[in-house]
Parts: sequence; structure tokens; C-alpha cells
Amino acid sequence: MLAYTYVERGRFALTEKPRPAPRDSRDAVVRVTLASICTSDVHIKHGSVPRAVPGVTVGHEMVGVVEEVGADVRTVKPGDRVTVNVETFCGECFFCQNGWVNNCTDPDGGWALGCRIDGGLAEYVRVPHADQGLDKIPDGVTDRQALFVGDILATGYWAADIAEIPEGGDVLILGAGPTGLCTLACAALKRPGRILVCEPDAARRALAEKMCPGALTFAPKDAAAFVRANTAHGGADAVLEVAGSADSFRLAWECARPNAVVTVVALYDAPQTLPLPDMYGKNLTFKTGGVDGCRCAETLGLIARGAIDTTPLITHTFPLARVEEAFDLFERRLDGVVKVAVEP
Repeated sequence: MLAYTYVERGRFALTEKPRPAPRDSRDAVVRVTLASICTSDVHIKHGSVPRAVPGVTVGHEMVGVVEEVGADVRTVKPGDRVTVNVETFCGECFFCQNGWVNNCTDPDGGWALGCRIDGGLAEYVRVPHADQGLDKIPDGVTDRQALFVGDILATGYWAADIAEIPEGGDVLILGAGPTGLCTLACAALKRPGRILVCEPDAARRALAEKMCPGALTFAPKDAAAFVRANTAHGGADAVLEVAGSADSFRLAWECARPNAVVTVVALYDAPQTLPLPDMYGKNLTFKTGGVDGCRCAETLGLIARGAIDTTPLITHTFPLARVEEAFDLFERRLDGVVKVAVEP
């Protein structure tokens, strides 16, 4: 089968690999029907994910059809259409039992697919702990509607959930990239009074306004004055930092009102510093970490009811045979790309 493979630092290649088979009684094999490229794949290519294993098939955003299951798989069967979770989790350890599946203690726990074990930019993928990692796609929901459920939409849903967004309050989202737009869609479900979106790219600001009518968008250079003028208490009640730069990290605490919650969703290429003397008296609560993506069935239900629609993020579609072209377009942010769908 075709598989997009991490060959060495700085190089991916489309290669031929054997079709996977179950290795454990809790495994399933999924025929991938639609996949996508994530910024984390770009980080792997350039060596900034040390745990990524050369030779691994990359890709961790995918949907497909179950082809084969191990003897102990109970929740899915061959023929089921499913989303695939970015995280592998056992469902049994202390962290899983508390909903902190990103910290699963299983050897394959956490982000494994497309990083430590073969992922989904391929024709087939083996999914460990399939009862936890696969969710059935409801009838009437398309592959394109469900594509981001297992990764960036799970991230947005988790982030909005832990951000303590008050109903009727003011929420600020920093960054309107793919994950920021998913976070925006999920934050809107909390019924805030005002949603502010800070994003340097005008086209992405326009997409945010399309996806969330009524959202107030602005560029980073205007951030401090804009937030003061458009919030009830001189700053946001909840800030979600999804941009991942030193500037956006600074804006996150600067644009929060005293006693606000700042949720750091983004990944950074370098350490960030909190200037505590400058922040003294703001009494902020910071929440950080990797997504606990264990509520995918809920987001699928919201999609089925029309409460969430992330299909506007898909700006380009390529066959798997042209994945290298798709990756180049995504990595270099050409032609107004937001997300690329890849069809095996």
C-alpha cells in the first residue's frame, strides 16, 4: 500500500509498505477514506518532535471504514465508518479513568499514531485500543464533516471546555489557523456575549467571521486597544491562546482581565517566560497541556445536529499519490490554504 513516510530529518517520501494487520486482540485495521495534513506533521519533518520515529508513516487526522478487528474489540465491527482519535489510550489506567487520556500510561498511550507507530496518510492504518480510539460516524455525516473530529476539533472542544467561558461573557481567541477556527466553533457553543478573534491574516479573519457570525476580528497590532474597547471589564473573561508565538503568549496575559482564565492550547518552538512582576495583581489562572480527546462521540453528535461545521476549513483536496505536492502547499501556506484533504 502507499504510505507517506518519515525517512529522516527534513525528508518525507511516499513509499510502498505492507498492509497492516492486528498485532493485539484490541487492535482494529481501518481502510482510510479521507485524511489530512497537520502542522504537527511539519514539526516532525523538521526534527522538532524528538519522539517521532524515522520510518513511521505520518498522519493522525483521518476517517475510514473498519476492515478487521481483534477478538477483544467490542464497540466497532467491519464495515463501520469511523473517526480515528489522534491519541491512543487504554481507558483503564488512573489518568484515563479521570479523563486525562493524553497522559495514558500504556506503552502506546498519548500521541502515537503518525509519530511512534504508523499513521493515516496511507491506504490502511492499524489502531491500537480500538474501543477507545474509534468512534462511529452517524448516518448522514460525511467524511469531510467528520475529518477533524479526532484531532483539531477534539483540541478545540477540550480547550473551550476547560477555559471556564462564562455564559454572556467575553472570550478572546488568539489565532485563526485550523485549530484556532475549531476552538472558535466550540467556544461559541458556550454562549458567550462577545467572541474576539486576533489573527494577522485577513483571509483567515474573514473565515472566522463566516464560521461564527458576530465574531469581532482584528490584527495583533490593534490587540490591546481593541480588547479594552470591546470587553466589559477591560479584558477578556477567558483567553484561549492557539497561535503559538512569543507575541501571542504575551498578548494572552496582557488582554485578560484580572482573575481571568488563560488557556494555552498552542505548541511553541521555544520556552516562554511569564514576567511575574508585570503581572502582579492580575490573579490569572493558567491552564496548559495536550488535548484529552475522549469526547469525540459528543462532537460527532453536534455535527449531526448542525451545531458544528468545520468543512469550510478544507480549502484543497489531493489524491494520496500527490501527497508530496499537498504537503508542500500546506507547509508553505500557498494559495490561501487552510487545510488539505487527502484521498487514498
